[in-house]
Amino acid sequence: MSANDKKHLGERILHAVLYEVCAMVMLVPLAALLTGSGVGQMGVLALMMSCVAMLFNMLFNALFERAERHWGLQRTRWVRCAHALLFEGGLVVMLVPLAAWWLETSLWQALLLDLGFFAFFLPYTYLFNLAYDHLRQRVMQNRQTALPQTK
Repeated sequence: MSANDKKHLGERILHAVLYEVCAMVMLVPLAALLTGSGVGQMGVLALMMSCVAMLFNMLFNALFERAERHWGLQRTRWVRCAHALLFEGGLVVMLVPLAAWWLETSLWQALLLDLGFFAFFLPYTYLFNLAYDHLRQRVMQNRQTALPQTK
């Protein structure tokens, strides 16, 4: 089985939640420290951003995987880089206005904050999905070998 096999809704939800929880554990304390905001204020912003990102993550990945199947793409480094860039670019468009509103700051300052998030999330997205795909492939292979063989 390959990483491109169709995923059910439950797995998409698991993927998105794991992605966001791991990121928030690392990012919220760092962002609070760097911005001078409280951990609570940054945590609530991160939670709001996370909800938007999780929904976008599920939709984006479903569409991206459909495009992979349609065009017969394999998950090469270039495809993974395109995936990460397109995903993060879409998030910038949605999350900068949210951050500006919540932090009561300008769109420019929110964009700068989001660029900092982007600097974190771009390699994080690549590495998280690489690790997830490898673990998923291992789990799927274990399931296949555990199934009784029929003739």
